Amino acid sequence: QVQLVESGGGLVQPGGSLRLSCAASGTIFPIFTMAWYRQAPGKQRELVASITSGGTTNYADSVKGRFTISRDNTKNTMYLQMNSLKPEDTAVYYCYADVANRSRWGQGTQVTVSS
Repeated sequence: QVQLVESGGGLVQPGGSLRLSCAASGTIFPIFTMAWYRQAPGKQRELVASITSGGTTNYADSVKGRFTISRDNTKNTMYLQMNSLKPEDTAVYYCYADVANRSRWGQGTQVTVSS
């Protein structure tokens, strides 16, 4: 059974930083694109950033220049470095992975940006 486990969320003040991690386990199949999505209360889930197995990245305009996505294919782990956090970044952040052309999701980790 493939599992995606997020960690690193929490409460941070505006302007602060957090680093999210997503570890994939339970698969022997290749993991293609991985991504971070987020969902704020009352809003639809939105793409934050994605990264292919080859390292090509894509960012939502709202996080460009502040967030950096990366992955370690040897560990099946993805990261999201979030800097200069704003209150509007508050959301549940979800890890997504395309595992052998099947979509997998993590349970989500809460990020709250507040003074």
